[in-house]
Amino acid sequence: MPDAGRSALKTATTWAFLALAALCVIAMGVWGGLALRYQFPDGTVISSAVGAAWVALSLTALVFLLTRKRRLRTIGIYVLLFAGLLVWWNTIRPSNDRDWADDVTEMVTGEIQGDQVTLRNVRNFHWRDLSDYTPAWETRTYDLRNLNSVDLLLSYWSGPAIAHTLVSLGFSDGQFVTFSLEIRKERHEAFSEIGGFFKQFETSVVAADERDIVLLRTNIRKEDVYLYRINMPAPVIRSVFLAYVQKANELAAEPRFYHTITANCTTIVYQMVARIVDGLPIDYRLLFSGYLPDYIETVGGFAPGFTLPQLKEAGAISKRGQDAGDTPDFSKAIRAGVPGIGQ
Repeated sequence: MPDAGRSALKTATTWAFLALAALCVIAMGVWGGLALRYQFPDGTVISSAVGAAWVALSLTALVFLLTRKRRLRTIGIYVLLFAGLLVWWNTIRPSNDRDWADDVTEMVTGEIQGDQVTLRNVRNFHWRDLSDYTPAWETRTYDLRNLNSVDLLLSYWSGPAIAHTLVSLGFSDGQFVTFSLEIRKERHEAFSEIGGFFKQFETSVVAADERDIVLLRTNIRKEDVYLYRINMPAPVIRSVFLAYVQKANELAAEPRFYHTITANCTTIVYQMVARIVDGLPIDYRLLFSGYLPDYIETVGGFAPGFTLPQLKEAGAISKRGQDAGDTPDFSKAIRAGVPGIGQ
């Protein structure tokens, strides 16, 4: 190869390496800055300053890399500092022992004896306002032989793509228990999608009365809530119930972090049902949970004979919940006219 060709190849290789190294520094800078922002232990102001300092350090390393100023030494020091950051990151462990917010103070656990399931710490708060409520944690027993329905509830608060997923299981005696996988936030915390990527929250399975967990969304938060009856065989419904109990017991025994993508309220439902129903496809609508009804329609999970717009219109329950209020007929009222129920 002529000298000119070798020189051009060397130049191209050098620039390709620099471009790759620059992208790595940018990625490490962004990740490290956010990790420090959400996990540095001394509070929001200081943690924000520490995160910003890491970003500034990363930008300095990037400038040195691209301008050839002490390139190797700078990158070597930066890589060592990032390795130290990773060591610190891996020391952060989930815990079940923190100053929790009132609505996640307790964790539900279940004991299974044949067809009888006893759930401890079923939440049954009476909500008058977000800051005015009567806490109640109850022990309830359910007979799996009477388990006969499963309903999906989606609660929208931030546009059409994002919704919180709840699963409500019904019994022939009129009881319902609603399961919800949620962040277990501390008393001073509020939900953050970004924080969910950076170990900000532990994961909790909440089992609750519908007059608590559904009414909270329809009547107190004034969210846009939809209820869909899922067309599911009785053995699978039973398996879903037991899967929630198993998950709750696992989290009570071994805490885990919530993750915005890989361990959220929708992906956990998919993981449980996929163990029971073979061949359940993975789909982007599992991430953008607001579009979950489209996905369920695709796999034939709703009552037959209805279009998705019909199901959505009939399943809009917010006004029904507000009209019913905190009454014993709340569960019956929100299901009035929902396709697949009572047919």
